[in-house]
Amino acid sequence: MKKNVKVILLKDVPELGQTDEVKEVSLGYARNFLVPRGLAIEASEKQVADLEVRKAKKAASAEADLKHMEELVQKLEGQTVEIAAKASEEGTLYGSVSAAKIASALKDKGLEVKKEQILAEHIKELGEHEVVINLDHGLEARITLIINPEKK
Repeated sequence: MKKNVKVILLKDVPELGQTDEVKEVSLGYARNFLVPRGLAIEASEKQVADLEVRKAKKAASAEADLKHMEELVQKLEGQTVEIAAKASEEGTLYGSVSAAKIASALKDKGLEVKKEQILAEHIKELGEHEVVINLDHGLEARITLIINPEKK
């Protein structure tokens, strides 16, 4: 006689499921493996209800974050950022314009972007450059970076 119980997974378990999923497993598997290792707890009605509330809050939070990112993309898309840099007569920069400098210039315009989100190799020439910004939720925005010679 096999008896099964429902458990809520606390961590991802290979070949069983992901965190916060409710699964039906054999009583022995639950008691001897999942519960002692902290991988799952037995699913009571109250715990399943609490899990649903947590999932709903998580979904609402993700929805709000996505909306915020979409608004940021709207603000960023098509922006032009100007940075002054020291350059030779031929237009080659003595240093380079890094993602951190671009992020700082965007921050001066009131747009918060992490330097890790800016996809730009170190730019070493004057002129206009297209820069892609990778945001959360797979969103991206393109801005125009204009590097002008620094006035002496």
